[in-house]
Amino acid sequence: MTLPAYLEQGEGDTAVFMLHGVGGSKEAWLRNQPVLAEAGYRTIAWDMPGYGASSPLSPCTNALLADALKTLMTYIGARRNVLLGHSMGGMIGQELAALHPSLVQGLILYSTSPAFGKADGAWQQQFLESRFAPLDQGLGMDGLAKKIVPTMFAPGADPARLAEVVALMGRVPAGSYRAALAAIVSFNRLAELGDIAVPALCLAGELDLNAPPVVVEKMTSRIPGAQYTCLPGVGHIANIEQPALFNSTVLAFLTHHFPT
Repeated sequence: MTLPAYLEQGEGDTAVFMLHGVGGSKEAWLRNQPVLAEAGYRTIAWDMPGYGASSPLSPCTNALLADALKTLMTYIGARRNVLLGHSMGGMIGQELAALHPSLVQGLILYSTSPAFGKADGAWQQQFLESRFAPLDQGLGMDGLAKKIVPTMFAPGADPARLAEVVALMGRVPAGSYRAALAAIVSFNRLAELGDIAVPALCLAGELDLNAPPVVVEKMTSRIPGAQYTCLPGVGHIANIEQPALFNSTVLAFLTHHFPT
């Protein structure tokens, strides 16, 4: 499998793999990666296959995305691996942890869930049609981003941060966005949560409409010994909306379980 593109910062025995969501890229972590690296962690922010400089997968499935991440982790060859996954990135992290548990020494599951939507295929198809409609109407990814991104931030959020995420999402190839969403509607690792045997932090945003706190808290309760933290006053993209709050919370977990 082709090695995914990535941005590396920092050194140390613990590698933190930063996995963006369906509307992101490795640049989604620019406000976070330097802080973790300065604290003594080797940080690896990837472009998921089909995003940024990474080649797309065909077919694009959750298992193949996890295999792409495994390829990158094996190439990096760190002593300890912590997966920091946002939204879809958190799903890929769970997928890899289920398929290759020996590769994972820690998990940070951020604004994500262990299963997507409802089991009913008709509901999933309706979801895809609603998300694809702006593209089908010719708005393009930039137009789609301008419709969706404001719903992912807290009311009154910094317009510059919102514009930053709109620009990130606008650069995602439409085909990759469609393929990624088609993959995650079939995602379900609910049954494997109880098998997670490494330190885990489940992070929610108080005002997140995509992965509401109640969903993240319930996920936490199914992972033995997991920590739950709800970040106040933020939506779905806390690492960009309130990076100082996000960074301090992540570092508290890392320094407790993986001191440098």
